[in-house]
This record gives sequence, structure tokens and C-alpha cells, in this order.
Amino acid sequence: MDANLLTNLMTPPILFFFLGVFVRLIGSNLEIPPALTKFFSLYMLMAIGIKGGTAMAESGLSPEAMTVLGAALLMSALVPLYSYQILRIRLKNLYDAAAIASSYGSVSAVTFIAASSFLLKMGVDHGGYMVVALVLMESPAIVMAVLLATMVRSKEAQDPSTQTQGKSRALPMKKILHEAFTDGTHLMLIGSLVIGAVTGAEGKKVMEPFTGDIFKGMLSFFLLDMGLSVASRLREMKDVGVFLVGFGMVMPVLNGTLALGIAHLLGFSMGDAFLFIILVASASYIAVPAVVRYAIPEANPSLYFTMALAVTFPFNIIVGIPLYYKMVTVVWGG
Repeated sequence: MDANLLTNLMTPPILFFFLGVFVRLIGSNLEIPPALTKFFSLYMLMAIGIKGGTAMAESGLSPEAMTVLGAALLMSALVPLYSYQILRIRLKNLYDAAAIASSYGSVSAVTFIAASSFLLKMGVDHGGYMVVALVLMESPAIVMAVLLATMVRSKEAQDPSTQTQGKSRALPMKKILHEAFTDGTHLMLIGSLVIGAVTGAEGKKVMEPFTGDIFKGMLSFFLLDMGLSVASRLREMKDVGVFLVGFGMVMPVLNGTLALGIAHLLGFSMGDAFLFIILVASASYIAVPAVVRYAIPEANPSLYFTMALAVTFPFNIIVGIPLYYKMVTVVWGG
């Protein structure tokens, strides 16, 4: 890997992530209060939403933007489909396969934020509509989770011998969709995006001290907390198994490579292509798991949540970001 690339990745926020992992592994009593954890999460979503919204107000929804958003929606629906087909080969519980597949069809806002900061340091521009892509990619994955689970339940109803241990407890679609579209983190991101788009340059100027000047410091605290959370989940890796750990590291690269081809074919800019790859290669450990616990109660949360948080998230932060950027620079000649 390019030494200069790794140097640019080793920013204070990323190093604070490593610090969080280290202090938890050595048994330190360092903790971040839950209320602050929630605040940091909401702050990150607000800041990225405002930035994306104000950038969109300046550039508008160009044909290029619509192409990116269409590709994002397509991949959010496509990734769960082929991920499920791969997972069902090894997993006996098809509900677990459906839950994991839907998580990988969605996105990690934190990975997106870290990648955006990396692009800023590298001096590469990207469109504000990439934040819209981040928002849009959550919904199709949630719908796919419901459809895949419904398909499994239908199969069990026709052939009782295939029934998973435990009784299926399908919840009303209305409740599932309500949980999906009223999730607090989802609404904060959408709301901030709209506010940024409505207020434009003036809103950006007013919010700059809060969403700009102190952003790196807040991101450092947030990634410190993420490091603590990841290290806490490492002991659950034994429940995940070798196949799923491998899936959690190979699938992001596979998805990212497919996204790279699509981005090049459709003529994305270098910055947009990189963030598109990041979105497609990431997995949700917040929005989708929160909905899946209602949509697929038969699935094991320790699998789909731990895989997204303790395997794919750190893989993308440590290996994925520099790897995907190198892939983009090779193809785009940056």
C-alpha cells in the first residue's frame, strides 16, 4: 500500500479509534457515558446532513447526481439478493441469512463520515448528493429484509420439514415500516439534509463553527467510542464462526469492486466513485438491525450485529478506505 496513502489515513480521528480498541482490550476503565455516545452519534448525522444539504443547494440535482442516486438505489436492492444466495449455502437458519444480507445492502454512516474526512485530507472533491445516496440506501435494504424473511416463511409454510427452530413470529407490515421510517438516526440525517438544502450558503455560514470547526474533534471522540464498542464485541466472535468472519471481510471487497465497475461505466467523478464504493462496501449496524429485530425476530442479533460492527466496520476503516482509494486512483488515473 502507498506509504503516503497510509500517512493520510493515520489522522487523529482514526488513531482515536485504535486507542479505543487498545484501552478496552487491556481492561482499562475508560468509558464514555451512554448519553454522550448518543449525542456524538446525533451530532455526526446532523453535521454530515447539513454539509450535504448546503452543497446540494449550491449545485442542485444535476443529471450526474440523478445517475449516482439511481445506482445507489439499485445496489441497495441488489446486494441483499446475491448476499442471501451466498449465505444460504452455509447457514441452516435462513432467517440469519436474510438478516445478514439486508445489513450488507444498507450503509454505515460512520464509515461514510470517515471516508469523507479522508477525501478532504486528500484534496478530492465530491458531490453533496452523496449524502442523499447515504439516506436512500437504507430503505431498499430494509424492504429486502422483509421480502427475504417473507419468502422463507412462505417456504416453511409449504414444507414444514424446512422450518427453522422456533416459531415464526411475523409482525404486521405496518409496524415494521413504521419502525423503519421513524428511526431517530434516519430522521436526524434526513432532517439535517433538508435543513441544509433549504438554508443553503447562509445556513452553512451560520452552522460552520459547530458543523465545521469542531467536527474533527467530535469525530475523534465518536471513533474512540466506536473503538471501545468494537473491542467489546470481539469476545462474541466465537459465535460468528470462521465462514461469517470471512464473509464480513471478503464481501466488502467484492461489493466495492462491483461498485467500482458501475461507477466507471457511468462516468462518476473520482470523489463520487470513492464514496459510492464506500457506501456499497459497508454494512449497517444501526438502522437495519433496529428494524430487523421486528421484521425478522427469528434471526440471531449476535450474528448480524456483530458481523457489521466488529468485522466489517473495522475492516473498512483500517483496510477498506486506503484499498478502495487506491483502486479508484488506478482506474481514474488520480
